[in-house]
Amino acid sequence: MLAPQRVKYRKQQKGRMKGNANSGCEVSFGHYGIKAMEPGWITSRQIEASRVVMSREIRKHGKMWIRIFPDKPITQKPAETRMGKGKGSPEYWVAVVKPGRILFEIESSEIDIKKLYKKVSHKLPIKTKLVIRKEH
Repeated sequence: MLAPQRVKYRKQQKGRMKGNANSGCEVSFGHYGIKAMEPGWITSRQIEASRVVMSREIRKHGKMWIRIFPDKPITQKPAETRMGKGKGSPEYWVAVVKPGRILFEIESSEIDIKKLYKKVSHKLPIKTKLVIRKEH
């Protein structure tokens, strides 16, 4: 699963997901993209599950790009622990996604892209949309 090798600070605050994505909003590498339509956290497990689905479908007939990376640590306190005594320890990593962000890109001519999009979208906790690259 994806996780950063090193981070400057071990724990981060929750933060807010206000507004739309500023960068990563256009399909840059492949022909098709999967775009986020609402804000949310996507865990490294969800990214990995989506990657497995795409790689199984694409095989050697195309290419895929993962445009998000989980670089935010999420902490949890142990079960049945009293309040106080500081923040919990980091448990997993998430990618913060805002509306408009391209999550994955796919380039292939031999696969049914609508069927693949449906499978991948079931693995993600947010609403998504299939977008096609604009030719200039």
